[in-house]
Amino acid sequence: MSYSLLHLIHLLAAIFFIGTLFVEVALLSRVRRQIEPQPMQLVDKAISARSRVVLHWVVLFVYGAGIGLAWYHRQALANPFSSSFGTMLSLKILLAIGVFFTFGMVAMLLRSGRMTPARYRRIHWAIFAQMIGIVVLAKGMFYIHW
Repeated sequence: MSYSLLHLIHLLAAIFFIGTLFVEVALLSRVRRQIEPQPMQLVDKAISARSRVVLHWVVLFVYGAGIGLAWYHRQALANPFSSSFGTMLSLKILLAIGVFFTFGMVAMLLRSGRMTPARYRRIHWAIFAQMIGIVVLAKGMFYIHW
């Protein structure tokens, strides 16, 4: 697969992934305060069910294309501190791995029944912050040099 196509797939999937989380943390968190709990629970349940289906595919594409892109940049990753590009790409990959494991933790907390609303909000904000870091590093890789 060409680099350009992988890059496009990765970018679109990242937009969908971050956009979904943005709606969750920035929009729905405020809407929940304005709507009665009973109808909001139905909305939350429906959104949660739909986003689980959609996000599985989005995650597959964002991480699959990301691995393909990393393969193209394997020389920079072999010695990540030899260039600003390699350093930022390595940090971006570490943040992406962190996001992946954090979502795994969310799944385990939900299955075990130990997820609380406050924990859910804190984790989602933490993931959102990691994703913003990934976006900044992704742009910086091509524009910041030292």
